[in-house]
Amino acid sequence: MNVFIVILGLLNLLVITNIHIKTQISILMLYFSLLKKLNFKKIINFIKVYSGYLFSILLKKGIYFGFPVSISIEPTNLCNLQCIECVSGLRKLDRKLGKLSFDLYKKIIDESSEYLIHLLLYFQGEPFVNKDIIKIIEYAHHKNIFTATSTNGHFLTSELARKTVEAGLDKLIVSLDGTNQQVYEKYRVNGNFDTVILGINNIVYWKKILKSKTPEIVLQFLVMSSNEHQINEIKVIAKNLKIDRLEFKSIQINNIENIYLLPAKEKFRRYNLVNNEIKIKTKLNNKCWRLWNSIVITWEGDVVPCCYDKNAKYTFGNIKELAIKTIIKNDVAFIFRNKVLKNRKSIDICNNCTTK
Repeated sequence: MNVFIVILGLLNLLVITNIHIKTQISILMLYFSLLKKLNFKKIINFIKVYSGYLFSILLKKGIYFGFPVSISIEPTNLCNLQCIECVSGLRKLDRKLGKLSFDLYKKIIDESSEYLIHLLLYFQGEPFVNKDIIKIIEYAHHKNIFTATSTNGHFLTSELARKTVEAGLDKLIVSLDGTNQQVYEKYRVNGNFDTVILGINNIVYWKKILKSKTPEIVLQFLVMSSNEHQINEIKVIAKNLKIDRLEFKSIQINNIENIYLLPAKEKFRRYNLVNNEIKIKTKLNNKCWRLWNSIVITWEGDVVPCCYDKNAKYTFGNIKELAIKTIIKNDVAFIFRNKVLKNRKSIDICNNCTTK
């Protein structure tokens, strides 16, 4: 087996943007953690998926072999904040609000665990709003799946932080888009800067007390016009917090009225401004690795192609009615992949995507 090919595939499972140089060792350790989750069956499945992807590009036909190696599951689409560009927090989603039931989650994991390498417990909403989140993390951990989640950090009390570490979470992304309350709340409406800092400290504390290497703590800083002057300050805060990694991420704009959020620094912009309209800088090639290696599942069980389909507009099927194996290879999924291979720009959700 070509181990190099496998590692290349694993890199695609994680969305990493503008990483800080001193974090290279942390990233390598993360990849080793992913490799530990592999077994012969998962490796063979990965090769099948990757082969299907390569054949699809070559033949311009949506061929699919194997089973998704990465799944994103939505614990809830409810959130305690009202971030300016978040359709979930602003209650602008075109689908019901609610929480994933543990029984439905268990069905997903039981169907996919023998193939699944990477699990992201996040789509829309704040995962820790779901009271079953610790049980959800534990179940994936016991199934030997690399498990990550993303949070705004407001629910990480000392008790919940301890339980999160004990549950075996592999990676925790915490969003912190400012170095003080005044700047932070400009985007994270109803958010509290000090609460997030306390939550991060709680995770760091319990990792130390429990002598646990996990979860890897990633501090995510969404670069905007309001906070780009604080980039050096957040580096200092990250160092003082003793987190594992700091990531800078470009902001996604859905509402043209919010173009003022775009930072002045070109390297942190995902768009070009043309005649007061935003155009994604990434060249949209007629291919997308995400459509082969991963799927996203809403709290209601709808399977959608990727995280850009926030309203579940392009649903392939529902896992309450069909098995994942059936859904990923059905006619709806086949037609969607074919469309991406022939004219990706014609799909609205793709036009805000940075995946090449």
